[in-house]
Amino acid sequence: MTIATSTKPQIHWVNTLFFVGVHLGALLVLLPSNWNWKAVGVALLLYWITGGLGITLGFHRLVTHRSFQAPKWLEYFFVFCGTLACQGGPIEWIGTHRMHHLYSDQEKDPHDSNKGFWWSHMGWLIYKRDDEAEIPRFTKDIADDPVYQFLDNNMIFIQIALGVVLLLLGGWSFVVWGIFARIVFVWHCTWLVNSATHKFGYRSHESGDNSTNCWWVALLVFGEGWHNNHHAYQYSARHGLEWWEIDLTWMTIQLLQVLGLATNVKLAEKK
Repeated sequence: MTIATSTKPQIHWVNTLFFVGVHLGALLVLLPSNWNWKAVGVALLLYWITGGLGITLGFHRLVTHRSFQAPKWLEYFFVFCGTLACQGGPIEWIGTHRMHHLYSDQEKDPHDSNKGFWWSHMGWLIYKRDDEAEIPRFTKDIADDPVYQFLDNNMIFIQIALGVVLLLLGGWSFVVWGIFARIVFVWHCTWLVNSATHKFGYRSHESGDNSTNCWWVALLVFGEGWHNNHHAYQYSARHGLEWWEIDLTWMTIQLLQVLGLATNVKLAEKK
């Protein structure tokens, strides 16, 4: 006799309720009392700090792929900025992304785009996944670092501390725009790299997966939208390989080079 077993994924209720709560908080921007240009400016500044310097430059190009080297204090600063994006702690984020590259668009890819746009965008985050247990295998270089451990364990408390600072500086409108609206916007911009740049755009390289180059995602996420280029040359600090593929993060790395703060910069080999 064969016993049928269910393979239906289980909802990760902690993640789901957290996402719902933050999205509802972001809707408070619709209240007239929360509208002012200073609050919008704070949100845009934090969008660049957390999404641009933190996730794209810090979590992704510097640490995940080690496409360049920076002084340890600067690495910690960028990783701190990435933690403020509230996309999980650095160890979790970096381990998951390294796993994605190893198994890109295969069954073991955490956000396999073959499972549909919704899954690769955010569905993978609201269901429990077995691959989370594999993260330590992909993060041996950072797992024992006390700074990374602190940031990984205190992501929410760090966000709350930022919220208190914003409240003291500008009241609730700063909190609504600088925390809730900004987090939601940066979330979806980052998630578009997993979803949209595995579906829309063009392919310059055969990378063995569904990755594409998508100009509008590149503009939203500081150059990360040149995703097919990135999957073809994962080690490269520069993702926009053509002159017209604008890559703001690469420009930032070039500035760091001029200042002597970025060394051993790796670039795609010219063919």
